[in-house]
Amino acid sequence: MLASLSMMMSHGFKSSKQDFNFGPWKVTASKNHIMKSKDIERLAEDMNMPSLPEMLFGDNILRIQHTDGYGIEFNAVDALKRVSNMEDSVKVACAQEWQESRADSEHSKDVIRPYDWTYTTDYRGTLTGESMQIKVSETAERIDMEKLKAREHIMFFDEVLLFEDELHDHGVSMLSVKIRVMPTSFFLLMRFFLRVDGVLIRINDTRLYHEAGKDYMLREFTTRESKISELKNVPAPLFTDPNEVAQYLTLKMTECEKLELPVLQTHTADNKVIE
Repeated sequence: MLASLSMMMSHGFKSSKQDFNFGPWKVTASKNHIMKSKDIERLAEDMNMPSLPEMLFGDNILRIQHTDGYGIEFNAVDALKRVSNMEDSVKVACAQEWQESRADSEHSKDVIRPYDWTYTTDYRGTLTGESMQIKVSETAERIDMEKLKAREHIMFFDEVLLFEDELHDHGVSMLSVKIRVMPTSFFLLMRFFLRVDGVLIRINDTRLYHEAGKDYMLREFTTRESKISELKNVPAPLFTDPNEVAQYLTLKMTECEKLELPVLQTHTADNKVIE
């Protein structure tokens, strides 16, 4: 159902590109049509994967770029490069469990393949810039979610779908990214949502936050996952809504990073560095 809705949306809109300037930053959100099957097949071959998501928006992108040339962007191809193209015992075991629960399905035998058929990715964005790049390091500092709950005027908002697959009509695997820009900050959420009917629900979230005037961003990556059997007290209709079901999933991992912005250096006549 989700995929069919996306398919309708993709055929119903024209390619679009929005730019929004925020201080020294420019946010770009580009949305295009689903990649053609021949292009998907060629890309799958290049990536050494037997299959790619049935709806792959290879030209969709959300980019945050500084006037000095560096930045971070989010795109489907780089996200899929983070998908394992080797057999993984945990994931394959899950697939076998799913296959047994769907033994009557004509497609169920197609699911077991030597790659991660769920397209699970731990992608957190692609750093951009040639001479200058953002420096990433671990940090104990956390994004102040309470501050983000405060009512502040949203100057710009957009959401970009990167890929989606219905897993032979027995679930969904989807990656999307959205951003909102306020007068004093911007906040981005990229979410990978996986639901394998009767087996499990998994959510990988990447949150990116930057306050105007600060020389760094904060990035938090979390993995939440629960087997369906562990969600007996959760109303089944919530299984299809990642925003609702996320709170019921078990937190498996959290990683916090500081993305330090590079300092543009210039030299005086006597070769002294000015920052």
